[in-house]
Amino acid sequence: MLLRPAWQVLRQFVRHESETVGSLVLERSMNRVQLLGRVGQDPIMRQVEGKNPVTIFSLATNEMWRTGESELNQGGDISQKTTWHRISVFRPGLRDVTYQYVKKGSRIFVEGKIDYGEYTDKNNVRRQATTIIADNVIFLSDGGMRDKV
Repeated sequence: MLLRPAWQVLRQFVRHESETVGSLVLERSMNRVQLLGRVGQDPIMRQVEGKNPVTIFSLATNEMWRTGESELNQGGDISQKTTWHRISVFRPGLRDVTYQYVKKGSRIFVEGKIDYGEYTDKNNVRRQATTIIADNVIFLSDGGMRDKV
């Protein structure tokens, strides 16, 4: 899969100026997320009555940095922050393959969009949820760390 350089993608949005339809202004915008990490749990498939099924799993990404006075030299302490992301896959073919083959510890690449929503929990409290809606999932390993031991 060949990816277009960022300037070509951005030029597409700049080249097409805003259009006006009646009093409504239509502008191009972008909501795009790319994540590379390890799966935190085996996927689950959920289906709410009257809606399409969805495959859901968590993905961990890590950010690492060196602290201390000698950041440029190999000294100092290494710090790491792990961020967990909730991934939802709705596309029928991708949803089923992801459910079947993604396993805890697998290293994967996810492309999609970020979605913010609300739900009511079991105690009738309104909660906010951030989800990545996956358009593409690329499998980079099939088993995670246990394969390397």
